[in-house]
Amino acid sequence: MKLKTLALIAALGAGSLGLAACETATPYQPLAKSNAVSGGFTDQKLDEGHFRVTFSGNSLTSRQTVETYLLYRAAELTSQSGYDWFEMADRHTDRDRQTFVDPDPFYGPGYRWGYWRPYWRYYGHGYGWRTWDPFWGDPFWGDTVQTVERFQAEAEIIMHHGPKPEGSHGFDAHQVMDNLGPKIQRPSPQK
Repeated sequence: MKLKTLALIAALGAGSLGLAACETATPYQPLAKSNAVSGGFTDQKLDEGHFRVTFSGNSLTSRQTVETYLLYRAAELTSQSGYDWFEMADRHTDRDRQTFVDPDPFYGPGYRWGYWRPYWRYYGHGYGWRTWDPFWGDPFWGDTVQTVERFQAEAEIIMHHGPKPEGSHGFDAHQVMDNLGPKIQRPSPQK
């Protein structure tokens, strides 16, 4: 009996660690399926000194972070390509917002009509403390509603050599990297 209990505890602990790894905002990283956390940057060369740069965040990455990482990637790419400053020819941020209704995960539809079910309290963001029970659950007797937002920023950049002209709407690549560098969260080293 103790061996089965230990095995169950170990399995639950491993599952919790796996879920915890998924519960982090997208770090500054290239977009790849092999990344531990989804999201990241891509860039595509359009012609000499002209690139399309994107940064996609997961559901825990704020719009501000996505746009900051896009700007940092544009500066980094400009510097790596041997240019000094860049301007954005086109820039936009897309928001993907989806709302899901998750039926009560513990009991099937037959339990909704007259069978006893557990009762508990939970904290709803923006709603405060709420209760769940078979007669007064939210939004339909125990269903869970979850809204997920993801942001993706994209820009076409034009790179230039030499000092940035006065009155230009461009960005000095080295200054952007110096100013934003301390705010950039890189992926944790894999063990």
